[in-house]
Amino acid sequence: MKHLILGAVSALALTATGAVAQDYPSKEIAGIIQWGAGGSTDTVMRAVTPHAEEVLGGTVVMQNITGGVGAIALNQVAAGDADGYTLLMGAENPLLYKVMGLGQKDYSDFVPVNVLARGTPILVAGKDAPFDDYAGMLAYIKENPGELRFGSTGPGGLPSVVTAMINAVEGEQDVIFVPYDGDGPALTALQGGAIDVMPAVLGAAIEGIKAGAMKPLVVFEEEPVEALPDVPTALAANAGYDKYLPWGPFFGIFVKAGTPDDAVAKLTAAYKEAAEQPEFLELMKNRGFTSLNLSGAEAQTFLDGWQSTTAWLMQDAGLTKSSPEEFGIAKPAE
Repeated sequence: MKHLILGAVSALALTATGAVAQDYPSKEIAGIIQWGAGGSTDTVMRAVTPHAEEVLGGTVVMQNITGGVGAIALNQVAAGDADGYTLLMGAENPLLYKVMGLGQKDYSDFVPVNVLARGTPILVAGKDAPFDDYAGMLAYIKENPGELRFGSTGPGGLPSVVTAMINAVEGEQDVIFVPYDGDGPALTALQGGAIDVMPAVLGAAIEGIKAGAMKPLVVFEEEPVEALPDVPTALAANAGYDKYLPWGPFFGIFVKAGTPDDAVAKLTAAYKEAAEQPEFLELMKNRGFTSLNLSGAEAQTFLDGWQSTTAWLMQDAGLTKSSPEEFGIAKPAE
C-alpha cells in the first residue's frame, strides 16, 4: 500500500511538472536589459522581443537595470529562480568580468537562448571637434596630450576594448576618460559637448551621424559598412588592426543555468523565428549590425571565441586584474 501511495504521488508530481512545462509561459516573463534606454542593447531587445512574444503566446516585460558594466543586472538574474521567467538581455561585457575583477559570474552561469547580432564599433566625434577624420584625431592627441575627452562605459565596456585596440596598434594615447552608463547616455553627452570622442556601436550612433550631430571618424571593420559606405575602416587606416578584426559587441538573450529544457527550447524557437523576421533584419542592416541568430552549440562556440580574443587583448594591454589563464580562457592562435 505504501508503494502504491508513493507511486501515485510521484505520478501526480510528474503530471504537474509536465503540465507546467506544457503550459509555459503561463505568466509574464521579465526581460532584464543590462544597459540604459536608447543604447544598442536596448534597441536590439525591444526590436526583436515583440516578434518572440507572438511565437511564445506570452508577454515579456522589459526593464532596464544599469550599473557595474552590466553586472548588477546579471547578478540579479543569477540570484533568481531558474524557471524561464527571467531573461537576461545582455551584451558582451560579462565575458570579461572575471579578468577585469568585476565579478565571479559570467555567461558560463547561463544558457544562451540566442546570440542575435554583432555590432560595428565606430569612433565618433562631436560636430565641433577640431578634426574631421581618424588621422586628424591622432594628430590632435599628440599635439594636445591629456586634453581630449573620451566617453567610457567602464572597465571591459566597448570603449575600453576599442581604446585598448587603438593603443596596441597606434601606441599609447594620452586622453581623459569620462564614465557613463551605456553608449546611449554617452552619445547624448557627446552631442551636448560634455565629451569630444566616443567609441560606440554604429547602431546607437547612426541617427546622430545622419542628423549631423556628430562626425564619424572610423569604423572598426575590415570592409566599409553598408549603412555608412563612405566612412573609412580601421584596417584601411592601419594594417595592424588585422589581428583583431572582425570584432564587435554582441547582443544576446540568456537564462540562468538549470532552467528546464522545455522552457529553453520554447524560448530558443521563439527568438530564432523572431530574429528571422524581415522587419528585424532590415533594422539590423540599417543600423550597421551583423545578424547572427546563433543558439545552442553555435552560440557557445561564438561566445568562447569572443572571450578568448578580447580577454587576451585586455591582458596584453595591461588592463586586466587577473590573467585569462586563471579562468581557463584559451589564448587565441597567432
